[in-house]
Formats: sequence, C-alpha cells, structure tokens
Amino acid sequence: MPAIPAKLVEDTARELSARAAIDIPPDFREGIRLARDREVNRLPRFVLSQMLENWDRATADRRPMCADTGLPRYYVRAGNEAAVEGGFVALERALRRATADATATIPLRPNRVHPLTRVDHDNNVGIHAPEVTYAFEPDADWIDLTTVHKGGLFGSDWRMLFPADGIGGLKRFFLDTLIESGKRGLACQPAIIGVGVGGAKDTCMRLAKEAACLRVVGSRNPDPKLAELEDELTALGNHIGIGAMGFAGTSMVVATHVEVAFSHTGGMPVGIHSFCLSSRRATARVHPGGQVEFRTDPQWFTDYYRREGVA
Repeated sequence: MPAIPAKLVEDTARELSARAAIDIPPDFREGIRLARDREVNRLPRFVLSQMLENWDRATADRRPMCADTGLPRYYVRAGNEAAVEGGFVALERALRRATADATATIPLRPNRVHPLTRVDHDNNVGIHAPEVTYAFEPDADWIDLTTVHKGGLFGSDWRMLFPADGIGGLKRFFLDTLIESGKRGLACQPAIIGVGVGGAKDTCMRLAKEAACLRVVGSRNPDPKLAELEDELTALGNHIGIGAMGFAGTSMVVATHVEVAFSHTGGMPVGIHSFCLSSRRATARVHPGGQVEFRTDPQWFTDYYRREGVA
C-alpha cells in the first residue's frame, strides 16, 4: 500500500483554504435563498439578497467573500489502513505550511495572535493553531481533509442542564442563547446552529461546533426524534423576531443540527454553536495513488462516528 505523499496533503490543504474562503457551499447558498424567499420584512430580505450577490462576485473575482476570513482549522478523517509519508507528524506539518502559505497567497487575514502578548506571526500559525481534529473510518485507505474557516469570537454558549429539565429546558436554553446573541450583536446571522447534547462539557461543545460546521443544510439526524427536534428548533429560532444582521425579521436560522453523546446519569450538558453567514468549508479525499476528489459535503457524521455499541 503506497503512502500518501505529505506534499500532496500540503497542496490539497492549500487549495481547500482557497475554496473555503471564496466559494460558499451550494447547500448553504440554497438555504439562504430559501430564507430570503420566506422573509417578509424588507430590510432583512435586502440583506439576504446582497449576501447572495456578494458570494457571486467573490467567486467571479476569486477573492475571499468576507474581509474577516476567520480562524482556519482542519478536520481529518483517516481510513484505518491509510498511511502518510512521514507519518501523521508530517501531515500536521503539511497543514501548518499550507495555512501559512494560504494566508499570504489567497490572502487570508492573519487573525491568530498570542492571547496575552498579542504576538502575531502574520501567518495564522502558532501554539495550537491551526487546530486539527481527527476521526477514523474502518476499511478505508484514504484521508479526508476538511478545512473550516470559523469566526472565533461569538455565537456559542453552553449550559449544564439536568434530566428533569428535559426537552423543554433545552428549548428554553436554545431560545435564550439566540435572543441574547441576536440582541447584543454577538451573532452573524442567518446561521446554521449546531446543538450538542450530552457527554462532558468539552464533548457537547465539540459536537455543537461539528454539527454546525460539518453537516450540510438539508441533512437530518438519522434518529427520527432528533430530526423532529431539529425542525422544531429551527422554527422556534425563526419566530423570535430577529432576522438577518439583527434586523426585525424571520431569518435568523438557516438550519439546526442536533448531535448527541451518552452523558453522566445526573446531567444533560448542552452546547450551542452558530456557524455565521460565512459558512466556509471545503473537503477533499486524498487517495494513496495520488487521486484527489474535492467536494463540499464533509461527510463527517458517518455511521461509525455515531456508533453506539461496543464494536
């Protein structure tokens, strides 16, 4: 089995950064178009129309569609039989080189600084930057690379709920979060909202971010009850009176994605994460023979990733 060249990983990651920064995925474009068509208020409807026009111009000019290009990060799904030339340390070095090069050539805004000293290497690379999250898949020899350019300031919250709070408590927290962030300008709506339920605090927050950033608009959780909850939360979010960019309207939520993890019997931690209107993601599957297949659906939440049993 040939190893995947580290240089191919680097080149692929650099291309993914350009696609993510410039080309909004078609599923999110369609979600915004439908939100605009449903919006009855003039100002948010105008904003949504301008968003769609801005994306068309960014694609035509090959320029980032937003001046704030967010925080580049990577999600790596590796097949169990996959091998990288130089190992996974080489893969991470390739991702860091690709990030630095993309920052200079696309260009991306150099957003990463030391949190205390504010030292800026001017390349979006530093301590734990860019983040790399791993998952694995049986019976495969490829590697999926997904880059997400995610704003790193607002749009997320978490709360430790308890079993007695139930679904009603989760809905209240969902609405509290959207209203608070919308009223204070702490969200960049309309957005995909990820909801992570269960696990520990870090688990629910991780799931919320992955649900927001790595599932496509129109996808549904395979659990019928969770899919029904997704629809209900979307409807609730669009009836709080806040629309695109904070104007009064009905277009705050493009879609809601719910993911769960088994948690401690005494608690129900919930994380909520908003993927802003710049829903920037791009994926490629890299094969050991050198073939690279680009796509816009990360396909992150596989059956294996959601597995429940011992195997």
